[in-house]
Amino acid sequence: MATEDPIHSKGTPAEITGARALVETLTAHGINTIFGIPGTHNLAIYQELSRAGVRCVTPRHEQGAGYAADGYARVTGGPGVVVTTTGPGVVNAATAIGQAYSDSSPILLVSPGVPTGHPRDGRGYLHESRDQSGAIDALCDWSHRVTSVREIPAAVARAFGHFAEGRPRPVHVEIPADLLDLEAHVKIVPPYRVTPREPDPPALDEAARLLRDARRPGFVLGGGAQRPGAAEPPVGRLAMRLAERLGAWVVTTVNGKGAVPESHPLALGATLHLAAVRRWLAECDIVLAVGTELGPADLWEDPFALTGRLVRIDIDPGQMHGDHVADVAIVADAERAMRGLAERLGVRLDGRLGERAGGQGDATGPEGEPGVGHETELQDLVRRWSGQLAALRRAMPPETVVVGDNSMFVYHGALVGMPMDPPGRFLFPTGFGTLGFALPAAIGAKLGRPDRPVVALAGDGAFQFTLQELATAVELRLSLPIVVSLNGGFGEIREEMLARGMTPVAVDLHAPDFPALAAAFGARGLAVKTPGELEEAVAEALHAPVPTVIAVPEGD
Repeated sequence: MATEDPIHSKGTPAEITGARALVETLTAHGINTIFGIPGTHNLAIYQELSRAGVRCVTPRHEQGAGYAADGYARVTGGPGVVVTTTGPGVVNAATAIGQAYSDSSPILLVSPGVPTGHPRDGRGYLHESRDQSGAIDALCDWSHRVTSVREIPAAVARAFGHFAEGRPRPVHVEIPADLLDLEAHVKIVPPYRVTPREPDPPALDEAARLLRDARRPGFVLGGGAQRPGAAEPPVGRLAMRLAERLGAWVVTTVNGKGAVPESHPLALGATLHLAAVRRWLAECDIVLAVGTELGPADLWEDPFALTGRLVRIDIDPGQMHGDHVADVAIVADAERAMRGLAERLGVRLDGRLGERAGGQGDATGPEGEPGVGHETELQDLVRRWSGQLAALRRAMPPETVVVGDNSMFVYHGALVGMPMDPPGRFLFPTGFGTLGFALPAAIGAKLGRPDRPVVALAGDGAFQFTLQELATAVELRLSLPIVVSLNGGFGEIREEMLARGMTPVAVDLHAPDFPALAAAFGARGLAVKTPGELEEAVAEALHAPVPTVIAVPEGD
């Protein structure tokens, strides 16, 4: 006769191992996929993951595991979970964790640590480090080393609460290796509902008054305006309704790309780094900034100063007194704050974008252009890749998730030259600015949203950081086009050296035969020369049974 699983018996404590306590808490919070690599010290975790039916994705490097979890989190809106072993496993994931911190991605990194009684003073324990938790704590929002089996569910539940309550940055839970097989009476901590933070009514009143009286309003939307998984990002829709009402231009940061439809006549796209757009923003009498740091990584300029009043909406109170101090600070859930502004400004939320938004004093368009030279600057940036970008747009369905690496082809090309409308998504490693993001993050994105086409874009230098993850994508049988732009190395750094009057050094790299390399991994590989060939290759790769590496010379 089958007996009831003691861990679920009326919520009472049961005697289970630390590994089981971890996995039961993860599954209670809806986790069905993890990214990581088994090792000597985490075998008990993998044993319980297998028992619970959790999908275990095995990248070829823990950095790839972190990027894949990041891509998974960005498209699903839920946390990505990474499981590593001790020491080098944790450190290998550190770069991806630093990137997730910069871009506010909810990632839970779980690792074993040295046993509870080990002195950690260099006695030769396998994978030993002096302070593993402290090292990773410097790169994530917080790192916690548990000290008992009973503490494990509470520590993991705290991580999920952290993701839901505020700015969703990565966290690390370290479990001493001896606790994983140790049994104790444990009660699993269930998920708890978090109510989104409501905006302060007087702050909304003041912000609405300033916006109503503005003659040159401008909106900036960042990553905090995104709502992964939504058919149409609600914050972006609210922003465009307000923009139609007020006659305001709307620009996004890189992480905000896709929050608003870039085909809208009031949308400037992700062009905050263009000099003309920065000049326009500096001259606005009111700037509404939603979910953005307005940092140098967004503006590509430091210092930068506004001359008008600044209204900030952000879940992170620290942003209110950052580089640009808020005149009106609204610390709240972005969607609720924007709805509050819409109500105060008499904006109807029904109808299609582009129609008149209703309310007294409808604006017919912005009073001022976003700076002389904006269009010319845009065209000059993308000229090198214009044919290739047009080919990609034709080949990709509108719902495609585009995952870009920190490559010239992406941040000088696709970022501004590939307009995207919701529910399209653009994933890019800004801020921390790592290389090697595109391929593993695209794997995570495809696993998180298998119903959506996913395309990875990278330069030949960035691609070589994580190209071993081709094996992972082949193993998973992913239909994934990977477009690699060939410029013979680190092109951006080469150009910066030339601008300094330097002779380029250490930037010209030998590039392997990428199509042949793809074939060696079991993927498809193609070399194309024209935009027409690129379009055909991408369209075919979206339906291929394995990933496809498409090598294309830089420029048309």
